[in-house]
Amino acid sequence: MYNLLSKYLLIMFITFEGIDLSGKSTQAKLLYEYLKEKKKKVIIVREPGGTGISEKIRNILLDKKNFNMKYITEFLLFSASRYQLTEEIIKPHLKRGYYVICDRYYDSSTAYQGYGGEIDISIINKVNKIATGNLIPDLSFLIDISYKENLKRRERMKKSHDRIEQKEISYYTKVINGYRAIAKKDKRFKVLDGTKPISDLQKEIIKLIFKK
Repeated sequence: MYNLLSKYLLIMFITFEGIDLSGKSTQAKLLYEYLKEKKKKVIIVREPGGTGISEKIRNILLDKKNFNMKYITEFLLFSASRYQLTEEIIKPHLKRGYYVICDRYYDSSTAYQGYGGEIDISIINKVNKIATGNLIPDLSFLIDISYKENLKRRERMKKSHDRIEQKEISYYTKVINGYRAIAKKDKRFKVLDGTKPISDLQKEIIKLIFKK
């Protein structure tokens, strides 16, 4: 894959991955706030979403009424949202010298619809290339927690399930194992223990970014 970032020195495209309630969104926001304090040019976006069109797709994807949505439909909707976000927001900001922090990117589709939904990984990879225009994150963090930890946090927060979150344990087990397999294969991934205190994780992330 051709990495667009090779064109732009000192520019970082950073993604955060993990299952729901892993703490990835919290860490993405903390990193954004840290870089803002350091007077860096930085934006933060999320998947699915981040643009007007992508947010409408997000509503469809997470709506519990769409419980019978097929995995291929789900994957293609995520990919459509991703393409719009990449072309409208991510690439233009990278060209302008911004740090771009993304809460999920194409690795989520590989983990959720590929490993979890059992769509052929070769198909996932081909569509991912189209949906991203071959853009590869410079650095990706997998905030790793177990499904048991996910349930504990959900109960503590009294958080309801969206359409994807209400899937059964066997599905989430495959997603978690998928994320770990993806991270093991790709050197851009740093796997972090999501059960560590938030402040400890933040320090670890900042250290890894500036070391790189």
